[in-house]
Amino acid sequence: MMPDQNPAAQGAAAYRRRLTPKQMEAEIFARATRAIRTAEAGGPLDRVRAIADNRRLWDAVHGVVMDPSNALPAELRAHIAGVALAVIRECDAEVPDLAFIAEMNDQFAAGLWT
Repeated sequence: MMPDQNPAAQGAAAYRRRLTPKQMEAEIFARATRAIRTAEAGGPLDRVRAIADNRRLWDAVHGVVMDPSNALPAELRAHIAGVALAVIRECDAEVPDLAFIAEMNDQFAAGLWT
């Protein structure tokens, strides 16, 4: 995908490639990682935006795995919730560790692609 495409165009491109729902979720984590890596070299606004977007992503992940109707095994849900809380805490830190956030995104994207 081209980085200058808008989200609707990116979504349409993913649909045309016929990604599975898990692969589409992996793409979301990959985009979040790209934003974090761009923010490492960018200005303060890039950092703030990338961190805020990642916090929203991980807030959503946490909410989904904490939902009692989630079909994932309880142990896996608890593990994912713990990772989500760790990333959220990092996003809220005075000086977030962008490498840690990107690594967690990469790990989850890789898991979703398998």
